[in-house]
Amino acid sequence: MSDRMRIGELAEKAGVTPRTIRYYENLGLMGCEREGKGFRYYSAEHLVRLQKIDNLKKLGLSLEEINEVIHLYFSDPTGFQGKQKLLTILQQHLAETEEKLKALEQFRSELQINIANVQQHLEQIAKAQN
Repeated sequence: MSDRMRIGELAEKAGVTPRTIRYYENLGLMGCEREGKGFRYYSAEHLVRLQKIDNLKKLGLSLEEINEVIHLYFSDPTGFQGKQKLLTILQQHLAETEEKLKALEQFRSELQINIANVQQHLEQIAKAQN
């Protein structure tokens, strides 16, 4: 891989569109080098960064959450701070998921009760008509 890539080449290697790369830049998830007439140039580190963003998205992180984590991975060579922050976010996701599951279980129970009540009511109406 050459030292520098244009946005199209980076997009192709990362499996994203140039528009996605520009969007990530606007969000502060990544930067670029500009030269001459404002052309964007990228390095191998930018490709690694895009791959890390993709991996974090696959873990269920929002782009906002990724923005909280991504810089830690590249500023700390051990990756410890990034992983520590990631763990906190994933634990929050788990807690939120458990709350949603409880709410869904409660809703299911209420639906079952309502269905049983309506069925019973319909049976009473049917008996009364006979």
